[in-house]
Amino acid sequence: MIQRFIELGEGYSDIYELIETAKANKHRVSKLIALHSKVNNRDVSSLVVIMEPTDPGKFQALYICREGIPNPNVKANKRFELFTELESHLNKKIIQIEVKPSNMFKELELYYQYLIGILRLNHYLPPLQ
Repeated sequence: MIQRFIELGEGYSDIYELIETAKANKHRVSKLIALHSKVNNRDVSSLVVIMEPTDPGKFQALYICREGIPNPNVKANKRFELFTELESHLNKKIIQIEVKPSNMFKELELYYQYLIGILRLNHYLPPLQ
């Protein structure tokens, strides 16, 4: 199975695309994730929509808006409120996880491998087959 992050942006106007993608594919949405970290002394969050794997093909998309949304546990904000509305619409609970920021990694691909490892260890993603 191939599991890959698809970055939509940092969560400004692209959060609407993330939400619409999830709503249009609600039968495929597996999990809603909020990844919290600290970037340059700012508490930020990445929002992730994990889809069920395709059949055929066994491709699992993880749509992400990376580190552009203020952490809602520190400062309430409208963009995270939109994600919580999606939580209600899809009847899925948002899973919140503290992670290292992407700027700690030399390459963005290494950061995404790190996140996939965390999600697999917590059984939010299936293991490799």
